Amino acid sequence: MKALFRAAALGALIVAGSAAVAPAQAQTQGDAASSMAAPTAFQATTLSITSTGETNIAPDMATITLGVTTDGATAADALKANAARMTAVIASLKHGGIEARDIQTSGLNVNPQYVYKEGEAPRLTGYQVSNQVTVIVRDLARLGQALDTTVSAGATNVGGISFGLQNPDAAEDAARVDAVKGLQHKAELYARASGYRIVRLVTLSEGGGYTPGPVMPMAMMARDKVASTPVEAGELKVRIDVSATYEMAR
Repeated sequence: MKALFRAAALGALIVAGSAAVAPAQAQTQGDAASSMAAPTAFQATTLSITSTGETNIAPDMATITLGVTTDGATAADALKANAARMTAVIASLKHGGIEARDIQTSGLNVNPQYVYKEGEAPRLTGYQVSNQVTVIVRDLARLGQALDTTVSAGATNVGGISFGLQNPDAAEDAARVDAVKGLQHKAELYARASGYRIVRLVTLSEGGGYTPGPVMPMAMMARDKVASTPVEAGELKVRIDVSATYEMAR
């Protein structure tokens, strides 16, 4: 009876062991199948390249910064004097054809002024107010005149000028076409040199694009007699960077 029980128990262990081995074998076979299939996804020969397209175009707008600085015995005095001058500056801009939407206050500061002497406490001598506006000039033919009239109206300094495009779409599209032509030329060149041919375009991505020209310093202080101010706009460079991956075959 005991022998029969032992035999039955041994048989149960063998069955259980076989059941445990079966999933392990199935998993091993699945892993092997996956490892055999994986390389097929990387059998294609690919070529990754980059190219740049550029186009030069004359700007059609400019951005300038104008400022008025005034001093007074009190903050109220300095602010009042500044307000009168800046009102005249803004009026001259509007009279010259600059729209209100293109005039924006970009800085307003009130600072106490002190005299420092060794061994003495700082002595307050008054207050200084600085008011700055950023102006967009959409007609470059009026740019020089706008600078002259604002200085005559009371602007004490011109901080900087930058040129830009009101609508850069056409320039960007021209740069894109130039960049893609460069990609195609490179792809064909590399394919021929390596004994391959281009099968298809796999990926294409873009970077870069239009950015306004840098702000150029333009130190101009108020003067009694203002001559016409010549301003040269030159050209802007619009650049588009593209990268692509091609599939190749022999």
